[in-house]
Amino acid sequence: MTTTRSTAYEVAVRARATLGEGPTWDPAAGRLLWLDILGSRLHTYDPATGRRTVRVTDQHVGAAKPRAGGGLVLNLRDGVALIDADGDGALRWLHREPVPGRRANDAAVAPDGSLWAGTMRYDEAPGGGTLTRLTGDGSVEPVLDDVAVSNGTGWSPDGRLMYYVDSPTRRVDVFDHADGRVSGRRAFAVIEDGAGFPDGLTVDADGCVWVALWDGGAVRRYTPEGKLDRVIALPTPRVTACAFGGPTLSDLYVTTARVGLDSPHPVAGSLLVVPGAGQGLPQPAFAG
Repeated sequence: MTTTRSTAYEVAVRARATLGEGPTWDPAAGRLLWLDILGSRLHTYDPATGRRTVRVTDQHVGAAKPRAGGGLVLNLRDGVALIDADGDGALRWLHREPVPGRRANDAAVAPDGSLWAGTMRYDEAPGGGTLTRLTGDGSVEPVLDDVAVSNGTGWSPDGRLMYYVDSPTRRVDVFDHADGRVSGRRAFAVIEDGAGFPDGLTVDADGCVWVALWDGGAVRRYTPEGKLDRVIALPTPRVTACAFGGPTLSDLYVTTARVGLDSPHPVAGSLLVVPGAGQGLPQPAFAG
């Protein structure tokens, strides 16, 4: 039985992000990282104190993840760069590969500490995007090279499955995963016409997959068997990504976007939170 909850959200950070994305809990700092991709802004939010920071990046930024040794790794328009925790905040490139008309999008850190970074064309042309695996020493391995809009990526609690979204397909796919490689791609869940497009995702401690729905105004949870069992309805249509955060990883943070909306809802572009939504998994830091 599917349960729908429509009033469970709170506004964590009221903002006007053009394309809010990539919520990620940083346990060492006790804060949430999130992006405005098209606004070229990296946001942080500390739920314990309410403290917020904003950093303007030199180019569009698709994802920011904590590093094992401190600092952050960023998925940027022209490649992947690092910020050191003890430096002046300057970027240094780990892998630079600028392609005209292409930008970074979502990224995720695998159980082994590698970064799986997605790209897409600005015009969302089929086959113009990629998914690439980067290790801590800067080694680069193509994973998928025929993607339209590379989006949510996540792993099962035991690391043996990888979930992945190429948004225009309207599917969440699942792969077998071992030793940094994937195989056996197949459909895990299909989003029906009229319900929006799958965007960012996260996997909880029970192995359930939570998926944000662009133009669907909701976050859905699917069981490990691919059965829809919960819908959290939200008041703005462009819901982009979700992640568990807070000291017990029980609060679901959700990013939203204003881009392309004729009459944006007042919370469009804000960071939302659903307190006590479930139980998240601790996320590995990037090994670089």
